[in-house]
Amino acid sequence: MKLAAGFIIAVIIAFAAFRARSLSLSGAITSVVVGTVIFGIGGWPWAVLLLTFFFTSTVLTRAFHKRKSGLNEKFSKGGQRDAGQVLGNGGLATLLAGLTAFYPDDPRLWLAFAATLAAVNADTWATELGILNPHPPRMITNLKKVVEQGTSGGISLVGTLAALAGAALIGLLAGALSPQGISWTTAAIVTLAGLLGSLFDSLLGATVQAIYHCPSCAKETERFPLHTCGTPTVQIRGWKRLNNDWVNFACGASAAIVSLLF
Repeated sequence: MKLAAGFIIAVIIAFAAFRARSLSLSGAITSVVVGTVIFGIGGWPWAVLLLTFFFTSTVLTRAFHKRKSGLNEKFSKGGQRDAGQVLGNGGLATLLAGLTAFYPDDPRLWLAFAATLAAVNADTWATELGILNPHPPRMITNLKKVVEQGTSGGISLVGTLAALAGAALIGLLAGALSPQGISWTTAAIVTLAGLLGSLFDSLLGATVQAIYHCPSCAKETERFPLHTCGTPTVQIRGWKRLNNDWVNFACGASAAIVSLLF
């Protein structure tokens, strides 16, 4: 019954997000699977964390759409999330929630689940709010190197504070809704792990994520095989198969590992 209820709730939310153009068709279908597992197996505390990430990231994407429109040429995809983005952000969280069916009393699953969502929420907030920084970002591997807004691996004070806020929101909810009772320790661990996960995301973006170049626009971009102008892009650094979706997955996974190390 819980699984059936989770499926119904997931369908309603995914359909609404699809109609609002926050999700593509593939993203909506994948979200139904993610939502069914997290809502139906994890339960309502797990659902609260997932929905907090989804709704806040959607609101921020829409709120700063115009300011970010000039940077769309840099990002691998637009604001409409597809299956890859859904799995990159929520795939590991879905697996952890599903494991509670076999290990219902293991507190590590809740901690790792919350840390995963804290990291992807922090990364999303940093991306969406980082554009408000009055100065250009600097590359995380060399803080002296100034780069263009939207460059993979670029960080700024505003973006980092936004990442901390995004992680803290999930962390506070994780501490308040913890199966073991209200825990400030859980809140602190999840917040710290989330922030570190988002910084690891930036490090991967600066080093091993596949980055391309548009010969026509003379711009760096994550887009492949075509730039927004329609020109085929050429890889200039990183691992070919390590796109932004995999970097997001690694962001959440690193936060889960950090949380468990505590």
